[in-house]
Order: sequence, then structure tokens, then C-alpha cells
Amino acid sequence: MSEAIGQILPFAVGVGISPFPIVAVVLMLSTPRARVNGPAFLVGWVAGLAILGTIILLVSSGIDASDDGEPATWVSVLKLVLGAALIALAVKQWRGRNDEKPAPKWMAAIDHFGPGKALGIGVLLAAVNPKNLLLTIGAAAAIAQTDIEFLQQELVLVIFIVIATIGVGAPIVIYFALGERSKDILDGLKSWMAANNTVIMSVLLLIIGVKLFGDGISGL
Repeated sequence: MSEAIGQILPFAVGVGISPFPIVAVVLMLSTPRARVNGPAFLVGWVAGLAILGTIILLVSSGIDASDDGEPATWVSVLKLVLGAALIALAVKQWRGRNDEKPAPKWMAAIDHFGPGKALGIGVLLAAVNPKNLLLTIGAAAAIAQTDIEFLQQELVLVIFIVIATIGVGAPIVIYFALGERSKDILDGLKSWMAANNTVIMSVLLLIIGVKLFGDGISGL
């Protein structure tokens, strides 16, 4: 199981420090319904990662992700594809790093969100966001290829989710721990993340993409 934990760490860190979801949760914590919407967003985030990860593990278990202790050929091919996709995303983001991108329309309406919408946004940003989708698929495939028991796979998935939740969970913990005193800290975090979003994700995606691509080549 330790091998599987080592395999998922880069993916978990990549999901955990995604700037856009962190900015989204900080914005929610500045609204009148922060005490309800913040935790609702966190529940949606965890649920999105858990559902997506479990589905991939079930599919991988059904088609043998491991072959005599080595990754099955399809897993190596998947790594090549995911690696190439992440590298392409990294290049695309880097090229557009100086472009001004308008904020999504739902961010303008965040003051009017109820807990249901906050939960839904959490699910979407965790599991449907292309970057997190690719990283979670990569993590689940890495877990499946180690050929450990399914319950152990789920335990490693839980570890992945915990690490991947630190980024969006930290502002919520700060908010509840410090109350009004958290405003300056969260505003500073939001500003820094928004200013460095493209660079952070470009570097992360490139590193993880190259690793996946290399693992895929070595597994063939």
C-alpha cells in the first residue's frame, strides 16, 4: 500500500493547490452565508473526488490494471495520453498567462448562493474541472496498477482526497478559527492565488505531465 501512497502524492498536491477553487471558496467565505456555504462547498468537493475516484477504481479493477505485478499495457497507454494532455494544458496556460480572462458568471452571483449551489459548485470544481479530472484519473489509475486489495485501494483514495482537500479546506478552517480576524489573511491569499494562478498551474501540470509520460514509456 505504501507504493500506492507514493504514486498518488504528486496528483494529490496538484489538485490540492489548484488556485481557482481556492479563490472560489475564499469568495464564499466573504458572503453573509459563509458559515453554511463554506462547509457545503467542502462537502461537494470531497464528494466529487470520492465519486470520480471510486468509479475509476471500479472500472480499473474490472479490466485488470496490473499484470503480474507490473502495470497492464492499457495503464501505460493511459499514462501516456494523460501525460500528453497535461503537458498540452501546461503549454496552453503558459502561453495565455498574460491574457486577461473574465471571471465566470457564477462568481458574480456568489453572494446569492444557497448551500445547494455551493455544494454543486464544489462537486463541479473537484470532479468536472478538466485539470482535476485528469489528475484524479491519473491518481486512481496509479492506485489500481499496484494490484492491492480493493479496500486498500479505497483507503489510499481517502488519503488522496484528504491531501487534495487541504487547499480548499485551509481557508475554511482559518475562517472558523479566527472569525473576522481572518479577513485580511483570506484577502491576501485570494489576491496572491489570482495573480499567480496561471504560473502555478502551468508548472504543476508540466511536472506531473512529464512524470506520467515517462512512466507510460517505461511501462511499455
